[in-house]
Amino acid sequence: MPLAALILLSTVDGLLAALLIMLSGFTFGYHEGLHGAPSAVAIWSAGLAGCIGAPIAGFVLRAHEKPGLGIFIAGLPIVLALYLGFVG
Repeated sequence: MPLAALILLSTVDGLLAALLIMLSGFTFGYHEGLHGAPSAVAIWSAGLAGCIGAPIAGFVLRAHEKPGLGIFIAGLPIVLALYLGFVG
């Protein structure tokens, strides 16, 4: 069961990362490159790194026999994106 949850969360995190990349042109006002405000670039880069790093950390924690914590960490980018989408 934890493996299925991690695979599902990793897929959603990957789709969220793809969405961040596709919408980066609207965020920064350009089609290519990171020519936006430094704070926007930093937040976008941290979000992208989180979407890529969280599933990796989840699988590493599963390998170290801590699947609950791994599922929690793999789900954090999704929860934060939903929170920022509704509140921000």
